[in-house]
Amino acid sequence: MVWATLSKALERTREYVEIVRSIVARKEPVEFSGRHYTMPFPDGTGLGKPLKSTVHPLRNEIPIYLAAEGPKNVALSAEICDGWLPLFFAPKDNDFYKNALQSGFDAAGRHGWGDFEVACTVTVIPGEDIEQCADLLRPMIALYAGGMGAKGQNFHYDVFARMGYEEACEKIQELYLAGNKKDAIAAVPTEMVEAISLIGPPEKIKDELSLWEESVVNTMLISGGIDLVRFVYDLVS
Repeated sequence: MVWATLSKALERTREYVEIVRSIVARKEPVEFSGRHYTMPFPDGTGLGKPLKSTVHPLRNEIPIYLAAEGPKNVALSAEICDGWLPLFFAPKDNDFYKNALQSGFDAAGRHGWGDFEVACTVTVIPGEDIEQCADLLRPMIALYAGGMGAKGQNFHYDVFARMGYEEACEKIQELYLAGNKKDAIAAVPTEMVEAISLIGPPEKIKDELSLWEESVVNTMLISGGIDLVRFVYDLVS
């Protein structure tokens, strides 16, 4: 696995993606000798040999999207992949991510803005009471910003801190790691929820949607029941 260790994570991802592309291409038995991965595996019985995948993809080049949060990893997605999958994206931080992606484009020339996809999961919760809408997302945000990883090593915490919510994150994390989950959830500011989602009355959601349209995000991944799908369809049509 790429994330088996955090040591040299970017190098590991780079090698891993190269191996996956070779496997899918099926041009020849896969051999790879990198700093972190070697194929065939050199240990074990010593009988390993280069193999070609028995799976025959419909295409010999399948788009690879990188789920990334830190600026260097986001840049890497633009350098070696075909798309980026952000987890928590705030349109107000668009310039930060635009610069990171541009540095990746500049490093490789593989893609540019015209043929690179940023596919972002966006939670949409319509309702007249904004606080009640936000309450549905507070537990998830508290878990990721406060309960994931450890103090001083939580990538999700870092994402929200870069948005300007470091003080809130510090409080949420302190409460969550101390076992006070209820208080940690309550400590998530509504503004923090609104930064990464579309919640509230339809007219508010429609107004805020324009910020997403102007961002680097060109595909919004939205899940929900048929009523929500119809709501979003009516909103954009």
